Amino acid sequence: MKSDKASPLDVARSLLFYLVFYLGTVVLVISCIVASLFGDEALRRAVRCWGMFHRWCARWLLGIRLVIEGELPNEGVLVAIKHESFFEAIDLPAQMRRPAPFPKAELAEIPGWGWVARRYGAVVVERGEGAKALRAMVTSARGFAAQGRPLAIFPEGTRVATGERPPLQSGFAGLYKLLALPVVPVAVNSGRLYHRRWKKPGTITLRVGERIAPGLPREEVEARVHAAINALNA
Repeated sequence: MKSDKASPLDVARSLLFYLVFYLGTVVLVISCIVASLFGDEALRRAVRCWGMFHRWCARWLLGIRLVIEGELPNEGVLVAIKHESFFEAIDLPAQMRRPAPFPKAELAEIPGWGWVARRYGAVVVERGEGAKALRAMVTSARGFAAQGRPLAIFPEGTRVATGERPPLQSGFAGLYKLLALPVVPVAVNSGRLYHRRWKKPGTITLRVGERIAPGLPREEVEARVHAAINALNA
């Protein structure tokens, strides 16, 4: 079995990645703010540049390649993604055409980044606010879906370690029912390389599952999504 301990090279690569990516992110956030003055398309391109910049840093500084099996949607559907690390979250703008993410409210309050996220268009998740917050999320999500934007959600609610298969958060079934949209499940195995502080080289796979029709009973859609997003978990 391969050792989980980070090598000196892993540490050096990770430190260089943190330096280059986060300094570059500051520059790109400023660029996004400036781009927003020239309209939504300019902002979309700037945000996509951030995702592509992250992918470049992962590939050439960390030695992490990305393989996508299947075709990710570029339309108004619900995309349910396994969440093992920040990799799949940061990479979203590079994967699909202007996806609408579901960031936690505290992330949307980060200076600069939070403003860009709201201006770009995101469904902010207000946890603990009950039915009122759910109605606001549904209204926002419907608007983005009507624009042909895929709605990218992590149905487990938070990052989980590789191999863990927690149940889906109850809010996912509520969104599925109220939005009445197809679901595209996506499995990810990023945690074994990217979840830790000292990242390791290798290949991260995104596997796009079979599209699930709207209108299914809660138990059935949850079971199908849960199985599909965990398809890369041995």
